[in-house]
Amino acid sequence: MAPQLDQVTALTANDSDKQETKEWLEALQAVLENEGPDRAHYLMERLIDLARQSGSDIPFSANTAYVNTIPAHLEQHCPGNLEYEEKLRSWMRWNAMAMVVKANRVDGDLGGHLSSFASLANMLGIGFNHFWKAPSDTHGGDLLYIQGHSSPGVYARAFLEGRLTEEQLTHYRREVGGKGLSSYPHPKLMPNFWQFPTVSMGLGPLMAIYQARFLKYLHARSIADTTDRKVWAFCGDGEMDEPESLGAIGMAARERLDNLVIVVNCNLQRLDGPVRGNGKIIQELEADFRGAGWNVVKVIWGPGWDALLKQDKEGILQKVMMETLDGEYQNYKAKDGAYVRKHFFGKHPKLLEMVANMTDDDIWRLTRGGHDPHKIYAAFKVAQEHKGQPTVLLVKTIKGFGMGKHGEARNTAHNTKKLTDEAVREMRDRYSIPIPDDKLGDIPFYKPADDAPEIKYLHERRAALGGYLPQRRMQADEKLTVPPLSAFQNVLDATAEGREVSSTQTFVRILTTLLKDASIGPRIVPILVDESRTFGMEGLFRQVGIFNQQGQLYEPVDKDQVMYYREDKAGQILQEGINEAGGMSSWIAAATSYSTNNRVMIPFYTYYSMFGMQRIGDLVWAAADMRARGFLMGGTAGRTTLNGEGLQHEDGHSHLFAAAVPNCMPYDPTFGHEVAVIVQDGLRRMVENQEDVFYYITIMNENYPHPGIKPGQEEGILKGLYLLQKGDEGSQQRVQLIGSGTILRESLFAQELLKNDWNIAADVWSAPSLTLVARDGQDAERWNLVNPTKEQRVPYVAQLLKDTSGPIVATTDYMRAFAEQIRAFIPKDRTYRVLGTDGFGRSDTRAALREFFEVNRYYITVAALKSLAEEGKIDVSVVEQAIVKYGLDANKPNPVTQ
Repeated sequence: MAPQLDQVTALTANDSDKQETKEWLEALQAVLENEGPDRAHYLMERLIDLARQSGSDIPFSANTAYVNTIPAHLEQHCPGNLEYEEKLRSWMRWNAMAMVVKANRVDGDLGGHLSSFASLANMLGIGFNHFWKAPSDTHGGDLLYIQGHSSPGVYARAFLEGRLTEEQLTHYRREVGGKGLSSYPHPKLMPNFWQFPTVSMGLGPLMAIYQARFLKYLHARSIADTTDRKVWAFCGDGEMDEPESLGAIGMAARERLDNLVIVVNCNLQRLDGPVRGNGKIIQELEADFRGAGWNVVKVIWGPGWDALLKQDKEGILQKVMMETLDGEYQNYKAKDGAYVRKHFFGKHPKLLEMVANMTDDDIWRLTRGGHDPHKIYAAFKVAQEHKGQPTVLLVKTIKGFGMGKHGEARNTAHNTKKLTDEAVREMRDRYSIPIPDDKLGDIPFYKPADDAPEIKYLHERRAALGGYLPQRRMQADEKLTVPPLSAFQNVLDATAEGREVSSTQTFVRILTTLLKDASIGPRIVPILVDESRTFGMEGLFRQVGIFNQQGQLYEPVDKDQVMYYREDKAGQILQEGINEAGGMSSWIAAATSYSTNNRVMIPFYTYYSMFGMQRIGDLVWAAADMRARGFLMGGTAGRTTLNGEGLQHEDGHSHLFAAAVPNCMPYDPTFGHEVAVIVQDGLRRMVENQEDVFYYITIMNENYPHPGIKPGQEEGILKGLYLLQKGDEGSQQRVQLIGSGTILRESLFAQELLKNDWNIAADVWSAPSLTLVARDGQDAERWNLVNPTKEQRVPYVAQLLKDTSGPIVATTDYMRAFAEQIRAFIPKDRTYRVLGTDGFGRSDTRAALREFFEVNRYYITVAALKSLAEEGKIDVSVVEQAIVKYGLDANKPNPVTQ
């Protein structure tokens, strides 16, 4: 690797034998000229290795000089019609500006961004015109993660292509009426256009890495030919500060994802100011990626600099380029050519001599590499052809390029959404938009006639690449058949007398059955994050293998065991290690495969529930935006079921997160037959019907008997509530007990206590999904509000409870807010009391934890008695007797405060 230039200066000053140095350098130059850079690189590495083995202290640097990685003489020039492409880019810049500014003249609070697209318009143009293939009969299509804030420019291109109308552009960021365009890439809102959401920032590069690996997975398992497909992810340099942006780059290099290209738009600015005012973000990112094993290509300087660098025999210009800070570079582009001459070239007299014959305008026209089509084309070409490594392109641009004094390279550029008439006129003149002065006030969109040569060229380029992008497939062409519910008979039946199993064990049985199914078995994608043994899933290692592109190059230490750790080139399991964000990103890639690959895949991602919705909730929301289809299995769920692990492991709120995601179907089943019914129906909806929903199912590691399914329970399980066990008919007083997860069993025990100790009957209701019950109630409530004269709908829970009697007590292993969701839909004449596990988790036995959080059988019993007393059906002294009888501490602090 070339040393930093300040290091070169120091070495030159201390050169004890300049003649010998000259001979070595001439020898290296001869190798470069006659045998090429690869041979020179090999010799340098051998020399460095020999020196280190001899004890020499040679510090490592992952950085190269602050110049373009591809020398000018090795660049492959863009073969397109650059005159047409420049005009097209100008029209796109104008239309992108027009849609944002027009929107904010209607309503100044709509927002929007101009500067991001302005800085990367050349990159998007080169990619769309020459590189990115659309899905076709012979190619699966490239996958694009577009920088979120650049969406206006992508819309502007689609407008020129005739894919979007002027009315849609006029309604940018006004979607409620059904005519508008989403602020950022949102597949949920534009399901046939955007492939992926890339806002929140940081998620794009992370998801792209796992998407690229999933393409390798599909190919290795002979499900789809992904040989020539590429994943391109565009992100900003400021975005790279998000931990997710760089968090998985090591995996990408380890997995040799040469189908992945990340393009970092290095305009040196983030939302509020410079990314690294006191440093150099391109050099920092180069070290990060190169150190992780990536192919790094820097595109820093435009063609005007090539001649100056060629004159730079002493390396002075390169030294100044290296020493100049990003904050200075930003300042230069916010000023003018005279300022650049004085403050940049003025750093050394010989640099001033170098530009003495250049005017200030000439100096100002020295562009950055990201604004030159040839430099961009050459870099994209290298990225497209490189093998064995993922590639990152670090491309230097100007934020707000083309906005002039109204935003170009200024700290306010990102938030600029309104322009004065003067600024609009200046942009029109800069880009030669044929709009007369008397029309400028309306900021009209510009689109030439369909037979204009530039428009024809635009269509020709996309036709050569298979069609238009971005585009999104809404349904897969293939039809798969899911097994009937009877296929899971081994978990539908009651457990044998004396046998106890967990709901996790029943899930593993269901998964094993699915893996063996002839139709969908190969499409099951088990995803694990180093907790397979926790969930009893290690048997899958040998059964279907763990995906590894290299296979297993070692003999596993447990090879003599039945369930040994087996890695395989065509393995079915995606084992992500201790990496919930990676596991979720793999799940997203599989859960959207019906769209990205025209292949229906069925991912089951199983993880500690506490480390799911809470830890990677942003990715869950992105999955919802992407219309993902699959199963998230929250293992060891609930606040009191994982009794020994403590506060950071005990989940009492994941179902509240899940409830906030509209197309997530959340379930908290107790028994194996409930899990089977839910999974089978999920398969029917997502695979056979191709509905855009996904499932969150919590499963527990507590062992107990399972009663088996009874005829007619299926509908109630899926709707979220059904009568599990009716109480005795002879009692005068009656209560209704609702429960879910393992706490449902505490309600069953409370049923016995109420009967045996107080002669009170209790009906016990299983609530596999209080969230779905609440959504049904909300839907009925809304219908009744806007249809007051029509027959009023009755919420499902009200229908179930209308013929019952007595107060209702709902208890779960989650925060009270979980069961409070349905309060509004309980019959108005009924008492509804909720018990839950609000507060922090902690370590202890399950019995102690349930007593601490006041959700055990005794608290449920007392809650039922207190509700009866409040209704005047029993004397309040009975409640006091029960508290004494069950040894409840009335002075115990509220668990929420502990």
